Amino acid sequence: MDGKVIYLDNHATTPMDERVFGEMTPYFMEHFGNASSRQHAFGWKAEAAVELARKRVAQLLKAGEKEIVFTSGATESNNLAIKGIAEQLLKKGNHIITCETEHKAVLDVCKNLARFGFDVTVLKTDSGGEISLDELLGAITEKTILVSLMAANNEIGTIHPLKEIGEICREKGVIFHTDATQAIGRLPIDVSALKIDLLSLTGHKFYGPKGCGALYIREGVVLKSQQEGGGQEGGFRAGTLNVPGIVGVGKAAEIAQKEIEHEGNFLKELRDSFFKKLQSELGEVVEINGMYFLKTPQKRLPNNLNVSFKNVRAATLMMNMKDIAVSAGSACSSGQGAPSHVLKAIGLTNERALSAIRFGFGRFSTREESEFAAGRFVEEVRKLRG
Repeated sequence: MDGKVIYLDNHATTPMDERVFGEMTPYFMEHFGNASSRQHAFGWKAEAAVELARKRVAQLLKAGEKEIVFTSGATESNNLAIKGIAEQLLKKGNHIITCETEHKAVLDVCKNLARFGFDVTVLKTDSGGEISLDELLGAITEKTILVSLMAANNEIGTIHPLKEIGEICREKGVIFHTDATQAIGRLPIDVSALKIDLLSLTGHKFYGPKGCGALYIREGVVLKSQQEGGGQEGGFRAGTLNVPGIVGVGKAAEIAQKEIEHEGNFLKELRDSFFKKLQSELGEVVEINGMYFLKTPQKRLPNNLNVSFKNVRAATLMMNMKDIAVSAGSACSSGQGAPSHVLKAIGLTNERALSAIRFGFGRFSTREESEFAAGRFVEEVRKLRG
């Protein structure tokens, strides 16, 4: 398309919405105050901006404003949630439950805690990436202090049954944490209705800035701070606040709340038509990884498509298509060259896992771009197989 690179990797990151950028801009040079400087107008201006952003994030989650703690992103939020609960509730128990398809920002934290004596149960999934609620219930013991299960998977888009998980955890008196990085802005989330105790998010996954996110901490939940030295954010997270970033996350949350339903329908339409084009042109060469979304749309993110192309290496395919930006898995581990741990967890062979491409459609994707990209993939796959 006239030398333009088409971006279909919106699970890795999203371009910033110009409305977000516009709201952030004054806080770099004009309103540059420290939000903790309460002695003058520069600090008051910054503090007011932070509190407005906190209100907007809280409204998106249907949470209380005091329940939102700003962080540097979802990885820090996951660390704060999991380690914070582990340290705070150690006298009660040392058992944590998670799942094999979680992001490394959860799995690696749990693995590290296991080195220090914590007992970690890693639940298996079926071929669609779903856990068994019966297995979750059976895994909970009197020593269980935390269940950490993501809202939606970053590679195959599988949506966990948050309401049922939340009800199980609340009934058993166990803290429920969810990494909602991929779900925010794509799925409506009501933390109270879903009985979520802790929720991680980051701005750059829903058209906000990189380097800024938040952790929802339900009122009454106590966890140990992992960053000390100033008492900011209610004592949960010390350090000078990233005011421009926080402003951006707040604006991105406001936009998401207003546009989530319309945007979700649009993304699903793009995704479905893209897949149907691949399927009609390539037939059995195309294999869906994860939930078959045309039958169970409620169990997969509306913008997610993960498929394998038989006898075609994903790395070779992407190398030959520099005009389209996609990925073979999580951006955080894309340089490792090994099969995705998520795809292996759902039972894919090494060959099929290494043939998988993740497509992530986004707010600024167009029908024209989607149609062109589908045609290019059909063309290139046929060429490589030939």
